[in-house]
Amino acid sequence: MQSINQTLRRIPVWAIYLLGALPAPWLFYLGLTGGLGVEPIEALEHRYGELALQLLIAGLAVTPLRRHVGLNLMKFRRAIGVLTFAYVALHLLVWLVLDVQLPSQIWADILKRPYITVGMTAFLLLLPLALTSNNWSVRRLGLRWRKLHRLVYAAALLGAMHYLLLAKGFQIEPLAYLAAIIALLALRLPIPNLSLWSNRADSA
Repeated sequence: MQSINQTLRRIPVWAIYLLGALPAPWLFYLGLTGGLGVEPIEALEHRYGELALQLLIAGLAVTPLRRHVGLNLMKFRRAIGVLTFAYVALHLLVWLVLDVQLPSQIWADILKRPYITVGMTAFLLLLPLALTSNNWSVRRLGLRWRKLHRLVYAAALLGAMHYLLLAKGFQIEPLAYLAAIIALLALRLPIPNLSLWSNRADSA
């Protein structure tokens, strides 16, 4: 694992931004040229949202991988977070600009459709995280920065619920995303000290 970590340290962060951003214009091009099927707007909206969830899961996996496996991806966590928000924003923009278009209908959908309400809540939780994903904010906020960025846990759960509510009928994929997020959050919980419990049992 040490050799893998040494190799990862040589990878520049800008390469993660570049690789992560490449699907966005490519998918948009496919939508314009008919490469996303008969409903390109819906397909584009879905693809952007799915990429956002995948990146969100990747970001949540960074700490458990370092803690339990020894794989250190901390260098890339901010880039993953910024890319996550970028795809969430693209997902939202496609819905606002290309799908619904009418401002009155947008507000009505947010209020009446539970999956949109949940999705918008997740976006609002991610917004302050994106705005404070810079060194100045880390220095300015201090310990409050860590507390603020724990909002990503709630945003991740809401994002998975948004996908689950959006899915028509029983589908494995949204359930798999939700299960992965719950598992990654569970891995962040403190591990109980088994020796302490053993000592208590012996003394009882």
